[in-house]
Amino acid sequence: MILLKQINKFFLSMRTTLWSLGLVLIMFLAGAFIMPGNTAFKALHHMPLLEWINKQPLNVTWWLWGTIIILAVVAVNTLFCSVESIVKKRKVTQWLLLISPQIIHVGFLFILLAHFLSALGAYQEVAAAREGSRMKLTGSNTVLQIKDINIRVDYYGYIKDWQVVIEYSEGGKTIQKDIIRPNQPSIFRGLNVNVKNLKAYPEEILLQLNREPGATWALVGGIVFMIGIVTLIILKIRLEK
Repeated sequence: MILLKQINKFFLSMRTTLWSLGLVLIMFLAGAFIMPGNTAFKALHHMPLLEWINKQPLNVTWWLWGTIIILAVVAVNTLFCSVESIVKKRKVTQWLLLISPQIIHVGFLFILLAHFLSALGAYQEVAAAREGSRMKLTGSNTVLQIKDINIRVDYYGYIKDWQVVIEYSEGGKTIQKDIIRPNQPSIFRGLNVNVKNLKAYPEEILLQLNREPGATWALVGGIVFMIGIVTLIILKIRLEK
């Protein structure tokens, strides 16, 4: 019982929040010195964080592990404080004013969730391709094929428009056809396929494939966070009047 009280006291304390945020800054500062001098971090952009971090020595990733643990403490601390605030002030008349900070906290938690999901399943890959090029998508049996590259150039030889026709297939059977255009990537089962660069002579493209499973939650978190802040500001202004 005493232990549970101590745990509860720890997660309900503002000191926990302040110390945790301070430690996160220290971890980031350590990472700023460690990352530039280590080539292992180059692979971090092409695979999920948690998959990459498990393959690296602890003397390189200790600050990342520390950051993950501290952010987990911050998330639990935020949840505990939000619940306590609502329970203690549930009888107040200005209910919207009460929950506005908690809405901000929910947005923050959604953003943390988004980063966690991306750390589990996000990846990025870049590949040069021409017409007829085929590539197997990472982690699946799906094959992406470049069916047609159509690049239009003006009188001076500058590219003025382009489109790339692609095809997804499994077991030799076409399952989806798509066209990539400027500002119009191909979306396939959560995978974003777009053209990062291209050449007209010879016709060649640089494909960028990336998956961000946390993108939707990050958007939701950002919207909820902003709603909470705007609501809180408006209500504070009204009260002052």
